[in-house]
Amino acid sequence: QVQLVESGGGLVQPGGSLRLSCAASGSIFSINTLGWYRQASGKERELVTGITSAGKIDYADSVKGRFTISRPIGENTMYLQMNDLKPEDTAVYYCKMGVVAPARDRSYKYFDLWGQGTLVTVSS
Repeated sequence: QVQLVESGGGLVQPGGSLRLSCAASGSIFSINTLGWYRQASGKERELVTGITSAGKIDYADSVKGRFTISRPIGENTMYLQMNDLKPEDTAVYYCKMGVVAPARDRSYKYFDLWGQGTLVTVSS
């Protein structure tokens, strides 16, 4: 069974940095799309950044120039480097991967997987 495990959240002062990790475990044929989302208290989940199947990277305007998504070649792990953090970045961050993996009937199917979420708190 394929699952995503996140790590790296925590408390940081304004202007500080954090790096979130999202590791996929299990049998994966391919990883097609990547994304980081966040949900602040009382708000809807929003897309922070993502990489499409064509390799195009998009960032929310609120994080452009401060956040960087990456996935080293050959790894089933992706990262979100967050610099110059602001109090308004406080949220639970979720990773998402679109993967092709073996299904129970032994065929290969597309799955959208979510991490468990990690809390990022930016406060002095």
